[in-house]
Amino acid sequence: MTHDAYHTVKDVFLPNEDSTIHLGAKLAELIKPGTVVTLSGDLGAGKTTLTRALLRSMGVLGRIKSPTYTLVEPYVISNLYLYHFDFYRFEDPDEWEASGFRECFHSNSICLIEWPEKAQGSLPPPDLAISLSWEAEGRRCSVRSFSKAGLACLNALETPI
Repeated sequence: MTHDAYHTVKDVFLPNEDSTIHLGAKLAELIKPGTVVTLSGDLGAGKTTLTRALLRSMGVLGRIKSPTYTLVEPYVISNLYLYHFDFYRFEDPDEWEASGFRECFHSNSICLIEWPEKAQGSLPPPDLAISLSWEAEGRRCSVRSFSKAGLACLNALETPI
């Protein structure tokens, strides 16, 4: 199968923060180790809210900080490694290579990446790409799959989410 065979899109309107949290919880049920998820959208569009809901639903306890300044927040649950990246402060895509983050991407990890465009061309390809944008009083969420694992996750998502 070609890369294009896995490319599918689901679009949904998220009217409020609760619906964004619900989507994060649903994704947590479906995402498997080895998955890379990118999250794009303007400041305040809901990327961190969605990520926090996903991490919380996967069993992360305690405070879930935004990694805007630290670039990555790692979490370990049993033998699953969860990495929440935020590349908003990157000035050059080459900063990703210099950071040593490549070692975080492996079969026992789930990598959630906010602002992936700041490391464009350096990141491994995503399994799922989530884009959030403002629409009316809520947000439009577009979820795209780019791999067999991403397609399985996307196909299992209920519509409406």
